[in-house]
Amino acid sequence: MIKYAVHYLKNTFVPLKCPENVNLDEGQLVLVRTEKGEEVLKAFLVNKEVAKLFEKSEKTPAPFEFIRILTQEDLMVLEDLKKEEVTSYFKCKELVKKHNLNMNLVQCKLTFDKRKISFYYTAPERVDFRELLKDLTQVFKRMRIDLRHIGVRDESSIMDGTGICGKPFCCSSFLRKFESINVKLAKDQGMPIAPSKISGTCGRLLCCLTYEYSNYIEAAKGMPPVGSTVMTPNGLGKVCFIQFLNNTVAVKFEDGKIKEFEKTEIEMVDADVNVDIEISRINNYTIDEKVDAKQLKQLEDDRNSSTGNV
Repeated sequence: MIKYAVHYLKNTFVPLKCPENVNLDEGQLVLVRTEKGEEVLKAFLVNKEVAKLFEKSEKTPAPFEFIRILTQEDLMVLEDLKKEEVTSYFKCKELVKKHNLNMNLVQCKLTFDKRKISFYYTAPERVDFRELLKDLTQVFKRMRIDLRHIGVRDESSIMDGTGICGKPFCCSSFLRKFESINVKLAKDQGMPIAPSKISGTCGRLLCCLTYEYSNYIEAAKGMPPVGSTVMTPNGLGKVCFIQFLNNTVAVKFEDGKIKEFEKTEIEMVDADVNVDIEISRINNYTIDEKVDAKQLKQLEDDRNSSTGNV
């Protein structure tokens, strides 16, 4: 049974193949062998029930091989390694500028044995980095150099951060796959169609727009569309906005007054009333930004937003 796991990229846990005679403490730093080389990761004890799920699941990643518990000397090496990653990042950034490449360097990672150095970058289009690679091989000798193109969503997932909800980014905590998202999801949920309110740090539409969408679609069944004429206990009026989750409909009357009714209190009718519906607000959200169609299209742009190269 799986006894230990290590904390890896994007908040994933990978089983640790550990000798029987090795006992690890919760949160202890260990040296393991990953597909990238030797890396320092934090080990965790695996609950027996979780271990059973790990073993049954077809999605459980292949275990990493345990090398050793970090010694005091290893910790000093690790500290120097972190400093070297920072200096290497800026060296590469200077070379990118020198070759005038349209790429944004995101992060630099060194394996513990210094056999491999990885540079993660985002770019709006394909980059010819052959000349850059030649310079990098001269600077980082006896190292395998990996220039890895990632998307803007991937960038947010590896950099971590806090979303507008006050919680850690979904992409760097539990989200494993990025879904395709469009502005229609925000419109159908009555959200303000303003870039600053429906986009994340990555500059793309919020991943969470998909989380409750099915609930809104279910709640919308049987609701009269905005602008339709309805009969209410107060007479005829036009629907001006809908509160899907409250199951209520706001109706505007000929005298200009607006009143909310339960869905069961109203009935759609084939009639015309002298009511002008100018929707300046949707579900109590004021649209306080000038909506730019080009901006919205950019928010929906999924090309290279996620590459899976992290």
